[in-house]
Amino acid sequence: MFKKLPIMLLTLTMVLVLAACGSNGGTTTGSGAGTDTGSTGGENSSELSGSILAVGSTALQPLVDQVAQKFMADSKYANVSVQVQGGGSGTGLTQVSEGQANIGNSDVFAEEKLDADKAAELVDHQVAVVAMAAVANKGANVKDLKKQQLVDIFTGKVTNWKEVGGADQKIVVINRPSSSGTRATFEKYALGQKTEDPAGSIQQDSSGTVKKLIAETPGAIGYLALSYLDDSVTALSYDGVEPKVENVEAGKYPIWAYEHMYTKGEPDASTKAFLDYMLSEDVQQSDVTELGYIPMSGMQVQRDAEGKVSQK
Repeated sequence: MFKKLPIMLLTLTMVLVLAACGSNGGTTTGSGAGTDTGSTGGENSSELSGSILAVGSTALQPLVDQVAQKFMADSKYANVSVQVQGGGSGTGLTQVSEGQANIGNSDVFAEEKLDADKAAELVDHQVAVVAMAAVANKGANVKDLKKQQLVDIFTGKVTNWKEVGGADQKIVVINRPSSSGTRATFEKYALGQKTEDPAGSIQQDSSGTVKKLIAETPGAIGYLALSYLDDSVTALSYDGVEPKVENVEAGKYPIWAYEHMYTKGEPDASTKAFLDYMLSEDVQQSDVTELGYIPMSGMQVQRDAEGKVSQK
């Protein structure tokens, strides 16, 4: 019995040591798992990061640019980079469809520019309404044009401002390329038809450059989103209705379109956060109105992809 005691004591000691090691090992593992959970499940888990590329409509570009700067300045989105490029609605829709951009900014519904199968892959996020006006050089001495007069000007049938009650001055049409959503909107809702560029016209895609050309070119006429209008050019009434926000909201002024920010399928977390930010009350009531766009909530009418308008 006594001979076996040392062996029993040794065995008991080893068991206690192993138990202690097992206990310490469990504490270390538990501590490590707790740290991992804290780093992935705490505040850092909701921290967004990555890059967002938004391409397309130059009419929408000023708004997206401004909101992107505010978004990136917000501490919650400090690790998200947003890059905004123009190029026209057709370019934006094509690039988002092909996976070259996260967001395709467009003044028109995707099905107006893309094949039906490609358009069906995109998710439409409508963030504002843009109204457009025919705009003339101040020297044209015209403030209002009827629909048919605009058609005649943009098809080259009328070539002098005196033919529509203005100055004796040659008309110079500043048009957009066929890929432009601004052109598509203007032709659809102001002219009611697609047109060919008249002889002597100038084609330019950038809205800022269009405004500059109209302001500096005697006899020039083009079209711009209300967000680009200022005292350097004359915004023309359409059939006697002024291009004002209240007239658009009430459905009295027809030259307007939704501003779309398309994604291919549902957006990733960072892109969704940016789109939600665009639709936040702060942005809709400050940036959207400040830059001459119309908040979605302000519209008393709605329009479908076919152009049919109805009361909300």
